[in-house]
Amino acid sequence: QVQLVESGGGLVQAGGSLRLSCSASGSIFRMGWYRQAPGKQRELVALINSAGSTTYADSVKGRFTISRDNAENTVYLQMNSLKPEDTGVYYCSGNWPRGIDWGQGTQVTVSS
Repeated sequence: QVQLVESGGGLVQAGGSLRLSCSASGSIFRMGWYRQAPGKQRELVALINSAGSTTYADSVKGRFTISRDNAENTVYLQMNSLKPEDTGVYYCSGNWPRGIDWGQGTQVTVSS
């Protein structure tokens, strides 16, 4: 099982930006970010594979950008034009055919 460690969460005003980082202990073909707001189910934010192919949730398209450094086994999430509804715990993921490995999560809070 690959270990995933996130960083970069925090408190920001609406319209602001944050950048999340996630370091993996090994190489993973597909990595991503999910988020979970209080009282809601965890939802996909974005995915990226080692070739750079990306997938985004409709709610973040045009505002968030996922990228990765394959040499460093690191994935990033640049979040711009943040909204209060983006508030939640953001989890890094390693997506395998057998299932998903999760990081511990990092809190993102967007104030209005």
